[in-house]
Amino acid sequence: MRSLTEPDIRNSFVNCSKGEAKRLMVPHDLTERPWDDLDFLGWRDPGAPDRSYLVTEREGALVGVTLRFPASRRGFLHRSMCSVCLTTHPGGGVSLMTARKSGAAGREGNSVGLYMCTDLACSLYVRGRKALESGTRFEESLTLEEQIARTRANLSAFVDKLCV
Repeated sequence: MRSLTEPDIRNSFVNCSKGEAKRLMVPHDLTERPWDDLDFLGWRDPGAPDRSYLVTEREGALVGVTLRFPASRRGFLHRSMCSVCLTTHPGGGVSLMTARKSGAAGREGNSVGLYMCTDLACSLYVRGRKALESGTRFEESLTLEEQIARTRANLSAFVDKLCV
């Protein structure tokens, strides 16, 4: 992913108002992000524990999405798999992220959900750049490039459902 600036990020959101995009918390460490290893920029809002954001590229344009997820925690022995990167995590490591659809459908309350890594570090898990605390990644016959392509395709399919 190319490196992003705060204005790039704020102008990319498709499922919130311009005022909401102006008020949302943007990470302060944008210059320190491993951009070459990211398929999307994802972060949690420390001021709103049930809210996360992600920005990705779709058809050459940036698309930002606000996400919500339940605060409920699962037991440590319960494992879930991320639908984007196929990493399994114990407990609350995977959450159902829901996003309001863009346009009139979103204003009517329609949303789309996807199980994702709660920390939104899918790109780093696929590339082995972030260690799992106690979850696992299955050994696959796909090459790293194929796994990255699958991760991007899974995220793209989710974003496409939001922008229809």
